Amino acid sequence: MEEAHGRLPLRPWQIRERCFNVRRRGVDPVEIRAFLHRVADELTVAQTALVAVQEENVRIKNALRAWQSAQSANHRYR
Repeated sequence: MEEAHGRLPLRPWQIRERCFNVRRRGVDPVEIRAFLHRVADELTVAQTALVAVQEENVRIKNALRAWQSAQSANHRYR
């Protein structure tokens, strides 16, 4: 599962542990950290849902193939 730009998809831990340089007129590091944790949590939910959908897709494809094979076998012997 690779991104279009050749980079691997971000993992939640990468978001949680991301650090930024502090500038003179920088942003609140506590606010950044809280936001990154929120994004990481939402990414975890999305990735978990994606895996479940992919597994269900495989299950449905396998069931369809089995049904098609059974239908094909039934029609051959009529």
